[in-house]
Amino acid sequence: MKKLTGVRLTPAKCAVDLGDGSERGFYVNQDYILQKLHRPHRGVNLMYCYYPMDETWPARAQDAYADKEVSFAWDYPYDNYFPYLGGLGGSREGEPFTCMRDVRRHGQDVVLTLTCDPHVDDEKIIAIAKDLRTFGRMMLRLNHEATGDWFSFNKRASYQEVADFFVRFHKIVKEYAPNVKTILCIGGVEDVNSEKITKEEEFAEAVRTTDIWSVDKYMALNWGWPYEVAEKDNSQHKKEDSAYVYEMTKRSFKRYQELCGGEKKPMLMSEMNADGDVTGPFDQVKMVREFCQMIKEDPERWFSGFTFYQFRDDGRLGLEITDPNNPDVGVEQPLLAAYRDIINDDFFKPGMEPAGEKELPVTLRWGGAEDAEGLCMELEFEGNPVFAEANFKGALAEANLMLEINGRWFYKAPGVTFVDFMPAFFEQKLSGPCSMKLHIFAPPATGENDPSQGEDWQENYYYTLTELPDIRLRFEPIM
Repeated sequence: MKKLTGVRLTPAKCAVDLGDGSERGFYVNQDYILQKLHRPHRGVNLMYCYYPMDETWPARAQDAYADKEVSFAWDYPYDNYFPYLGGLGGSREGEPFTCMRDVRRHGQDVVLTLTCDPHVDDEKIIAIAKDLRTFGRMMLRLNHEATGDWFSFNKRASYQEVADFFVRFHKIVKEYAPNVKTILCIGGVEDVNSEKITKEEEFAEAVRTTDIWSVDKYMALNWGWPYEVAEKDNSQHKKEDSAYVYEMTKRSFKRYQELCGGEKKPMLMSEMNADGDVTGPFDQVKMVREFCQMIKEDPERWFSGFTFYQFRDDGRLGLEITDPNNPDVGVEQPLLAAYRDIINDDFFKPGMEPAGEKELPVTLRWGGAEDAEGLCMELEFEGNPVFAEANFKGALAEANLMLEINGRWFYKAPGVTFVDFMPAFFEQKLSGPCSMKLHIFAPPATGENDPSQGEDWQENYYYTLTELPDIRLRFEPIM
């Protein structure tokens, strides 16, 4: 081993987030996803709803109204997402907090999508904001697709009331949880003959207020799922050209910017995919690749990131499809390998910058997936290894670590004493002797920041590394 140096994570040219669980599928744990995709995401999007004044709350809608005849996914009295169990009089022991902690332990930021009754009072909003204070640099996408007419919040209030509620919610969050950035997700520019966004008059102030702009765009979508199979002779589905979707998204960004007097804010596509129900598995790959290539080739660099919807889906909107025999099993689709290639492209990966020489003990800082300070160990390889592993002893065994070597990331949970790095060399084989860097980062072990760590505790988490793992490298079989 050579000298120790610092390393800092920096933002990707285009960030990539991943949807994990929704009305169309259960949450999949981050260990499984990391093994499949080989790297963490910038953020993981979790989708929940909050209608605390409804009589059947907090039951999930499909359970509370199991006897209701439904022919559309949003025909229930409130949205059929899993219920947000926190808030006033709630608990942080259940969902979504269990999932949020899992996401952050694995070196990713939380993106919480929350559909919410627009008539809740300030006291209830304050309680939600306080729930989110310990989860670091997270993003909150409140009442997404707000210029549509399918979610319950749009059926309970006018578009102006929905927009005003977003502004009120944003201001309360900033007061009680300044670590949280808000995402306004609306239709954007949807008419090729107009430069205005949909419901522009109602949502102009929300556009100016929010931290992040967003649209949801599917190049293909069967919104009739699961009640209608997409066929050529029915109508609850669509398919659009990738270039058209990209252009309309860009026009939305430019109009948002004009409404803010030229100010530029991050622009996201908070749900992106091409539905395999419409395209089949092979055109789905083609369309997603085309869209990502357009992002790379556009010199204007206006596009900040997208959320792929989603990892495992009961329909055909996932990298995996839920096995109908067992919901714990996913059936990998051709898109998974293609998507893995996309997110491992340097354009979509966070950067790593050197940060000077270091000596133990070293205090590591975790700000988030785009801003963290870690440690780099330089290792010497004689060639492609037969064994490559790390052993963790003493206090180090209780550390929560994310490790990267040869382009692949590994997670070490508290109490784990051994990490096998060999999967990093199964496909990316070394052709001869070389030096290689092992990068070590320390996200919060509980998934939450620690208020006792100082004034910046909502933004940063600190861990002091007092010793290094024992690295075992062997380049031929033992016998």
